[in-house]
Amino acid sequence: MHIGNRIRTVVKEKGMSVKGFSEQLGCSRANAYKIFEHYSIDSMLLLRISRILGHDFFAEYQEEL
Repeated sequence: MHIGNRIRTVVKEKGMSVKGFSEQLGCSRANAYKIFEHYSIDSMLLLRISRILGHDFFAEYQEEL
């Protein structure tokens, strides 16, 4: 799973703008776009993103096991 692509998809599904997402995450829009490019991600960052988006990305990883 390409986690950056998946995060981008969920941001869109939730109807959130990249600006709104980056503000809640506490980073710049440019950094949010960089996150979307990541194939892997730090678990603590993914936890923060999961909380912001109300989406369990860890469950998606679990499904791959």
